[in-house]
Amino acid sequence: MKNIYIILIISFISSISLAQSTWVIDPTHSSVQFDVSHLAVSSVTGFFTSYAGTLTSKKSDFEGAKVNATIEVASITTNNMERDKHLKEDDFFNAEKYPEIKFESTSFKKVSDNNFLIEGNLTIRNVTKPVTLEAEFGGIVSINNKKKAGFTATGTIDRFEFGLKWDDVLDNGGLIVGEKVDIILKMELVKQ
Repeated sequence: MKNIYIILIISFISSISLAQSTWVIDPTHSSVQFDVSHLAVSSVTGFFTSYAGTLTSKKSDFEGAKVNATIEVASITTNNMERDKHLKEDDFFNAEKYPEIKFESTSFKKVSDNNFLIEGNLTIRNVTKPVTLEAEFGGIVSINNKKKAGFTATGTIDRFEFGLKWDDVLDNGGLIVGEKVDIILKMELVKQ
């Protein structure tokens, strides 16, 4: 009988330590943004307006969390219809053949009180490459009986590595659209 109590206590403690919280992106209070050099003298900023994602964590400080996210390519906007149409074509994303961009984290490390390093696999046009994002944790608040958390994450990718191949050049040999793309993610998450 004593052994049964011990087993029950161990099971209870294990279930508490393995308890996992799930947070879902609130798209009405978040943004998925990118910035890329244009004509080698300025930059163009764009957004994806349709996306979804979850963060699951076994720790209250998010150390070791897992992130999964999906972005709908057709939702791209740069506030220029002609440019947006070109971005959806095969020179860039080919939204018809490759309708989604996916991200799955492989590591979520706390590097200081409010800063994390997120490593993961980014898939664009069925090409998967490792990426690293630097994230700043904005905190947790409770509002309307819901807990919300905020993160801002940034990183840079080489678009050519993902098959975004358009490479027209200026008279001086510089790229019309830069090779490096900065990613800026502003995420508000709702605890489920």
